[in-house]
Amino acid sequence: MTDVVGSKSPVIAKAGRRGLSEGWFAWALIAPAMLFIGVIVAWPLAETIRLSFTDANMGGENFVGLANYEKLLHSSKFYEIIGRTFFWMFLSVGLKLILGLIGATLLNAAVPGRALFRVLIMPPWVIPIAIGCIGWLWLYNGHFGIVAGMMQRMGIIDGPFEILAYKNSAFYAAIVTDVWVGTPMVSLFFLAAMQGVSRDLYEAAWVDGAGRWYRFRRITIPQIMPVIVSMALLSAIWTFNSFEIIWILTQGGPRGGTTTMIVDTYKTAIGNYKFGEGAARAVVIVVLLAVFSLIYLQILNRVNRKYGVK
Repeated sequence: MTDVVGSKSPVIAKAGRRGLSEGWFAWALIAPAMLFIGVIVAWPLAETIRLSFTDANMGGENFVGLANYEKLLHSSKFYEIIGRTFFWMFLSVGLKLILGLIGATLLNAAVPGRALFRVLIMPPWVIPIAIGCIGWLWLYNGHFGIVAGMMQRMGIIDGPFEILAYKNSAFYAAIVTDVWVGTPMVSLFFLAAMQGVSRDLYEAAWVDGAGRWYRFRRITIPQIMPVIVSMALLSAIWTFNSFEIIWILTQGGPRGGTTTMIVDTYKTAIGNYKFGEGAARAVVIVVLLAVFSLIYLQILNRVNRKYGVK
């Protein structure tokens, strides 16, 4: 009836070997991803943290402890850059979300040529950022650019005006370019979410006499809220780390008027060969983004609970 005490049943032994082989197979499947994360993410991050405690430069490196971080904490200019970076991020992301929501609503409307309009919205997102920014450099040119020309025709300015030569105008010009690049992606994500909303909800609201604005506010927004909040977080992180647009347009100028944290880090580490100080700035960026993401997620959880999103 039973096996000898201390011996294992063939069925149990076979099941154990099968479980062991399945476990090794599972580890084999995730090993490439773990190796990729370790080489591409974990090792560079660890090396950056190590360098932040040194005075690494072209001549070598020496351990300096927290000296790089102390220098940042006592730098009023660095706090100004942090404030400018968050202002850049919030303004740009806010405009992307608003324009993306409007664009998705229009693209979702039943109008002739809707498919063509959906294709035409793609170029700003599809073409390389460098090419798009070169086009904006021509548009912002004070002598033959379209923007300055329109401002002269409207009587806003009396003569040629170099938009990228002044701190405020260059900053907002960079934001316009960033919004132009990022809005199509936001619109497409919102459009996909809108198409997933059940038509029965709209029909029931229409039967009850609800207008378009009411249906949009009470049905569309709550139904696509998970996509809105997710897109807002992703867009915020991408905008915070945006480098190409500012660098191509102004290289952080004029007089530091468009220098964000990522541009300042590049200038310090690559431009001035102060790798240790640049690494410290990079670590600060990671910490700030981590804290911002945690706070943002808490706020989004409250918003989701308010709209009944699980």
